[in-house]
Amino acid sequence: MSRFVVTGGGGFIGSNLVEALLLEGHQVVALDDFSTGRRPNLAEAPRWAARGRTEFRLVEGDIRDAACCREALSGADFVLHKAAIPSVQRSVVDPLLTNAVNLGGTLQLLEAARRAGVKRFVFASSSSLYGDSETLPKVESMTPAPISPYGLQKLAAETYCRLYHGLYGLPTVALRYFNVFGPRQNPASEYAAVIPRFIAAAREGGRATVFGDGEQTRDFTFVQNVVQANRLACAAPLAACGLAYNIACGERISLNRLLLQIGEIVGSEVEAEHVDPRPGDIRHSLAGIELAGRLLGYRPGPGLAEGLRRTIGAL
Repeated sequence: MSRFVVTGGGGFIGSNLVEALLLEGHQVVALDDFSTGRRPNLAEAPRWAARGRTEFRLVEGDIRDAACCREALSGADFVLHKAAIPSVQRSVVDPLLTNAVNLGGTLQLLEAARRAGVKRFVFASSSSLYGDSETLPKVESMTPAPISPYGLQKLAAETYCRLYHGLYGLPTVALRYFNVFGPRQNPASEYAAVIPRFIAAAREGGRATVFGDGEQTRDFTFVQNVVQANRLACAAPLAACGLAYNIACGERISLNRLLLQIGEIVGSEVEAEHVDPRPGDIRHSLAGIELAGRLLGYRPGPGLAEGLRRTIGAL
């Protein structure tokens, strides 16, 4: 039995990780200040812990607080760092706050992890750091060129992870997520991701807002693939540490086609309302996932269609 700390445990990705780890029988500490995470996402955590015959603890606090980070990481084997203000648009509106949390908070956690002697620190990075390059697929050897504060913050945090591995011997792994979706993703947020917004519109019989012409493409990644990638990152050999890996499915779809597909699953035709593109958004995204396959053993499981069915069925 290992002890995992999941920062941002009240978020949709974090809570899916908490659930999987508890059901596997691991001890889990969730660290969250619930500024973007939601308490209902962890409402079932005691039941998950009971089923896994293990322990769950919630530490409510801010990752910018050094004392809070030390408390949460005391006795930890693995840190899965998901806490962030996870929005390109939020970073455009408020670059100072998002930088303080996404970069400053990550540095506090890295320092706490170094002093706690954790076995692995897994950082949630983002495909946004590639920017709007026309080259597809995006591969890890490409020069990053972020076009939003969020992308730059993730790149800088990745660099800190690599530095802590090289300077201090802290085993770090960065996972570059591509458009993650799944159960517990909040459709009501001002900065909600596209899939929960489209699903909500389809279920309510409303119109779906599409920024731009809708022909932009994304490599959508069902959250269970992210859970798999985090578990593999914890078990990967030391030689795989200090690097960053794309985590996706290696397939892309336009937003217009995505809206049609969601409507077909829900059984309700959804009308698109096209508005101006948003600053900081990229045009096309597609992941090359060969490096994660070779060094982590990552193989994507549920694809977009299956992931959409599971997400809609969980509502």
